[in-house]
Amino acid sequence: MTSTPAGAADQVRMGTAGGRAVVLAATLGSGMTLLDGTVVTVALVRIGADLDASLAQLQWVTNGYLLSLASLILLGGSLGDRFGRRRVFVIGTVWFAVASLACGLAPNVETLIVARVLQGVGGALLTPGSLAMIQGAFVAEDRPRAIGAWSGLAAIATAVGPFVGGALVDHASWRWIFLINLPLAAVTVAVAVRSVPETRDQGAADRIDVAGAVLATVALAAVTYALIQAGDVWAVPAGVVAALALAAFVAVERRVRAPMLEPGIFRDVTFSAANVMTLLVYAALGAVMFFLVIELQTVGGYSALAAGTATLPVTACMLFLAARGGDLGARIGPRVPMTVGPLVMALGVVLLLAVGEDVDYVVDVLPGVTVFGLGLALMVAPLTATVLAAAPDEHAGLASGVNNAVARAGSLLAVAALPVAVGLGGEQYADPRALDAAYGSAMLACAGLLVLGGVVSWFTIPARALDGAE
Repeated sequence: MTSTPAGAADQVRMGTAGGRAVVLAATLGSGMTLLDGTVVTVALVRIGADLDASLAQLQWVTNGYLLSLASLILLGGSLGDRFGRRRVFVIGTVWFAVASLACGLAPNVETLIVARVLQGVGGALLTPGSLAMIQGAFVAEDRPRAIGAWSGLAAIATAVGPFVGGALVDHASWRWIFLINLPLAAVTVAVAVRSVPETRDQGAADRIDVAGAVLATVALAAVTYALIQAGDVWAVPAGVVAALALAAFVAVERRVRAPMLEPGIFRDVTFSAANVMTLLVYAALGAVMFFLVIELQTVGGYSALAAGTATLPVTACMLFLAARGGDLGARIGPRVPMTVGPLVMALGVVLLLAVGEDVDYVVDVLPGVTVFGLGLALMVAPLTATVLAAAPDEHAGLASGVNNAVARAGSLLAVAALPVAVGLGGEQYADPRALDAAYGSAMLACAGLLVLGGVVSWFTIPARALDGAE
């Protein structure tokens, strides 16, 4: 691999073989992490029965992955800026594949949780690099279209996860939802090594912020434990540890010479606002998918495959409309799509309140997931382009890492907190009556988060596209 930054002559354009290769590698890599963020949800009921797991343990199967991903993704972005985005991306992909193998072979739920944490570490290395490779490899005028294509194709992995997971669970084994990553990783590495130009930040520091990474991990782990184990004797002490670790993290990042999270990046109001909006919207997105798929199986009597297939309209919307959402944002500015998108998603969530015991797919599920998908497709690419355009090109890895960390942290905290907040715990996820009562309250909470995200966008996001996104 080369270690020099891509110059103007090395940059690629949309529609060329080089451009397609960069988008393909970035999409396959980030798609694996997004797939594993959602594919597990549809298998949770079967995993719980097979490994005799409680709801708290199943939450950790989901959140163990999100925890290490969210807490280390900033470090992954910084490492990519320093050592080369392609290099770190490839290392992360290989790590992710090995951890996926461990997940697929796990003999008990405790081993599965540990393997999921390790899987998140690999995801933290490859995820920021996927988007930073696009930002660094494409000429400036083609970046919005490339990001739109990446957003649409990668987000399909999020939406198609329940479908793929359902098919594998029903017709093979839940273990295959992890083992399927091995061939995908092999193709990703081959394309990246062969066709993606190396880019890096020549001004990146030569020291690693180990203290910042450790404190970020401790803070997120402690707050996640406090939320999932609410009522446990250790929940309050865990909350205190989370607060202390967060305060220490902020202090360390302000003082160290080479911080994992450069505080100055948040001085840009647009960057900060876009990330607040990301936190709200992705918290709702993670919780909606978590509750909907389990509700369809436990209350509606759907098989794992049927529950996964139920979300296919979201996939269709992302496939055909996400790139158009990117074009719209580049043409009229990001404020409108980033405001209207979450509001449309909120409407879709309200429609999904109809899901219950006597669920009719065409009447109760299809309208809601379709409207939800339309809003998501409208919002994703303008949001991503706005975040990257608000940061200098040399901090593309960091900016991507921050936004991905915020998105994963939003899903992590929502999946940890909402079941407790709506009165769901222990083995109640398998009780149709208890789950159905909790489902309605959870959906209303998600709709509220989405509306708040739209309001934040309207008052804080620029009406016109930023220079880097044009």
